[in-house]
Amino acid sequence: MTVIAATELTERETALLASVPTGLLINGEWRSAASGKTFTVEDPSTGGALLEIADAGAQDGADALDAAVAIQEEWAATAPRVRAEILRRAFDLVMERADDFALLMTLEMGKPLAEAMGEVKYGAEFLRWFSEEASRSFGRYSSNPEGTQHILVQKKPVGPCLLITPWNFPLAMATRKIAPAIAAGCTMVLKPANLTPLTSHLFAQIMIEAGLPAGVLNVVSTTDAGGVTGPLIKDSRLRKLSFTGSTPVGKRLLADASANVLRTSMELGGNAPFLVFEDADLDAAVDGAMAAKLRNMGEACTAANRFLAHESVAEEFATKFAAKMSAMTTGRGTVPETKVGPLIDAKSRDKVHSLVSDAVADGATAIVGGAPVDGAGYFYQPTVLTGVEPGARILSEEIFGPVAPIVTFKNEDEAVALANDTEYGLVAYVFTKDHNRGMRMANRIETGMMGLNAGVISNAAAPFGGVKQSGLGREGSVEGIEEYQYTQYVGMANPNNV
Repeated sequence: MTVIAATELTERETALLASVPTGLLINGEWRSAASGKTFTVEDPSTGGALLEIADAGAQDGADALDAAVAIQEEWAATAPRVRAEILRRAFDLVMERADDFALLMTLEMGKPLAEAMGEVKYGAEFLRWFSEEASRSFGRYSSNPEGTQHILVQKKPVGPCLLITPWNFPLAMATRKIAPAIAAGCTMVLKPANLTPLTSHLFAQIMIEAGLPAGVLNVVSTTDAGGVTGPLIKDSRLRKLSFTGSTPVGKRLLADASANVLRTSMELGGNAPFLVFEDADLDAAVDGAMAAKLRNMGEACTAANRFLAHESVAEEFATKFAAKMSAMTTGRGTVPETKVGPLIDAKSRDKVHSLVSDAVADGATAIVGGAPVDGAGYFYQPTVLTGVEPGARILSEEIFGPVAPIVTFKNEDEAVALANDTEYGLVAYVFTKDHNRGMRMANRIETGMMGLNAGVISNAAAPFGGVKQSGLGREGSVEGIEEYQYTQYVGMANPNNV
């Protein structure tokens, strides 16, 4: 396992950081927080400071919602084609600055530069997709069964939205919410994660350059999430809450949102099973496992969390998997050779190690990795654990790190039971050459998404979301815009009977 030491900021990186707005975006203006407070955004590969940005308080949040409310009616009445063209221009601008966005994400989040570039393309695609959906949001017109009235059904924007995004995909999680809201005709207050707010700030500036009117998108970065978002959720003018993050926080937000019966979208935690059946192409399964586990260093709700392998192939799968994991180069994401970047902070690294230590103490074996990386930054060794017993803590908690615990099963029924033995249901991965078995798994595993012989399935054209405690609603695809609309029915006298 190769480890590349962290480096200092280059001139290119310093110049890029200097171009990022450091204020709060409220009604089209970048401004300081009302309190004058700021906070530091860190580089997780070194622990060093990247930038100081404005730290919003309750008054700033209120001002942002005021701006969103003030322009909501005008924005809702804006022609769909106008909204579409703004999104398309934003897509073009993001792609023109793809190198900047990728580097900025690598700096503040840690992922390897090549992977960050992949997120730029993925995140930008939501802008293009919803630019096309904006003018295709149709209602319907029909006669009622009795022929006495005609039924007019139309889709209307829900109104001002609060969008809360996580730190792990700084661009894609913003575009996945902002793009459908714009397409539907909604105004927004965006609260990005305080660990990785810089990409959201640069993207908001791009939206201004694309022609988005002042007040449609407002951005309030803060270290006091509850102090800013709590009053907004209680404000009767807010009509929609979209949150991506942990299940415990999502539950609290749902409880708060119930007071005003807010429309909610919740993309919460995951505990994805990765099933390898006895007939699977093991080389393909290992490649899929690498993609499903190491994307974002495992810091993804879609990351494979539990590897369930048939007892007849488990040893061979584990050996091949461990060989690939041990070949990964760990280091700062800007270094071309790096395949695994740092975890987001010391707390996250310590949690990952705690899960690994508990599993080993209970009898599991780390056949590769199993420890933090010494030195600056928050790195953890890519790790494969065998001999993990069902019921182990590492199988019930979201790991959010480059650690793969392997459990064996004897037959299909046991595999399904193990896969469903979780409160979560976001995504599952199944590797088998038997198409009928694959479809049975889709029917039997309790999950909102499934990868069949594929380790990465996220796409702007696909509905992203889970079941059980993994959340409510869907993002992306044709369903994505519907989360920002409500249905209005108008009953009209039959004109033929007049």
